[in-house]
Amino acid sequence: MLDLNQDDTAMAQVLAESEAIAVYGHSNKPARPSYMVAEFLRNRGYRVYPVNPLLREVSGQPCYPNLQAVPETIDIVNVFRGSQYLPEIVDEAIAAGAKTVWSQLGITHPEASQKALDAGLNLVMNLCIKIEIERLHISRKYESD
Repeated sequence: MLDLNQDDTAMAQVLAESEAIAVYGHSNKPARPSYMVAEFLRNRGYRVYPVNPLLREVSGQPCYPNLQAVPETIDIVNVFRGSQYLPEIVDEAIAAGAKTVWSQLGITHPEASQKALDAGLNLVMNLCIKIEIERLHISRKYESD
């Protein structure tokens, strides 16, 4: 229920304590930002769940059509879809019991942002999760080498 854009300490805590991240709009193309960020997150020890209704799998991992299909509670929904899709993604995040909605650079939607905050979700808008992990020097206990 915090706007993490305004609080580096809270953002760092969320990043350090989160384990499961759904990458919404995960591409199967290695040159795409969603693919590169997801690989970065995997290498940092997060459990990454690709969410893309157009794909069955990404790099041998099952790809889920929506957040409700992900087999565990999601700590962070990392959004790589256009701003116009944010309201429905926030609705899915609320329904799936996700804790944080994080939209990547260039993705904003004021009404969806307020809806997420009103529902008690943490929120990050218009920031790259990879850049913030590096900027805040987040290291996780289970990070792979």
